[in-house]
Amino acid sequence: MAKYGFGLDLGGTTCKCGLFTAEGELLEKWEVPTDTSNGGVNILKNLAQTVVKKMDEKNIAADDVAGVGIGIPGPVSDDGVVNRCVNLGWGVFNVEKEFSECLGGLKVKAGNDANVAALGEAWMGAAKEYSSSVMVTLGTGVGGGVIINDDIISGAAGAAGEIGHIRVNYTEENTCGCGNHGCLEQYCSATGIARLAKIRLAQNDDASSLRNVETLDAKAVFDEAKKGDVVAKEIARRACEYLAQGLQVISCVVNPEAFVIGGGVSKAGQYLVDEVEYRFNQIAFHGCKSTKIVLASLGNDAGIYGAMKLIL
Repeated sequence: MAKYGFGLDLGGTTCKCGLFTAEGELLEKWEVPTDTSNGGVNILKNLAQTVVKKMDEKNIAADDVAGVGIGIPGPVSDDGVVNRCVNLGWGVFNVEKEFSECLGGLKVKAGNDANVAALGEAWMGAAKEYSSSVMVTLGTGVGGGVIINDDIISGAAGAAGEIGHIRVNYTEENTCGCGNHGCLEQYCSATGIARLAKIRLAQNDDASSLRNVETLDAKAVFDEAKKGDVVAKEIARRACEYLAQGLQVISCVVNPEAFVIGGGVSKAGQYLVDEVEYRFNQIAFHGCKSTKIVLASLGNDAGIYGAMKLIL
């Protein structure tokens, strides 16, 4: 029986790598740069080299490796086919097949990075007590992953879990990065909350400590809201109302046991959870009101844990 496995979380700048025991203990983690030149043609070769180097360093035989899991920043179908990754320069190809060839035949399983992070939280993080959970990542954008009965729901084209593009405002005139209008991402991402703050402060001259912060970002909004600033609390409340609206829609479709909130905005902590939970319970279908809302616990390691879980 295999003793080890590797979990890789591939990003446009670096790839986070983890060496695990087959039981899920993280033995070592490191990062390698992502070479996106020439359409990312060298990425898999470079990652194979770092895996093989670590195996040599630790005297790990190929027979002792369960495989290599990898989270990809783009849609990945269940058969391992990547459907374009703009940040990497990739087109459409079977990443599992090609990466396995680079690794001399080792087993490879791939998934969308947000889905894989959700799997990590479900396996060893904040949702490990639940068999069905949805992770919502509030970062530069809003991503997510759906885990039902311990399995990733990837969808027909690998686009399941695109929580940030649930439409929550039908009157929005500004365009989301996806080309639509009124997406959740426009209000609940770090950039979306900063946009809400700039719009609100421009509406009138109401006194607010936000006018004096060095950087008007999501962190400043929640920091000042916690201190009691009325305008900051109003902005935070609006963002949380939109997030609760999105979660309510999801809950009626997949009815998870828990929502796991991660990403940079989640550093607002229990204040964020309490605000969203209160508003969610006001609008949730009665059969979904028991859904827990918790903060992610694995941080930037969720992706490598989830990638490792893919191969088990």
